Amino acid sequence: MSRVQYDSFGEPILPVSDKEPTTASRVALRSGVGLFWVMVVAIVAARAAYFDPALSEKVASVAALFGHLRTVVGV
Repeated sequence: MSRVQYDSFGEPILPVSDKEPTTASRVALRSGVGLFWVMVVAIVAARAAYFDPALSEKVASVAALFGHLRTVVGV
């Protein structure tokens, strides 16, 4: 008889199956990982292509404004 193991929250841990993953599950895993990385590359490329340097200047001015406001308030 096997011992029941519990996780840190007291829930029983189901025994791990000794079966090898099927071909369909390996294909699904690889396609999901591939889709994730394709989306990462597309988002980074789009951000690089449409980067607006003026936006970073606006963010810096807003940050400076909050810095002055914190100085005035005394926080």
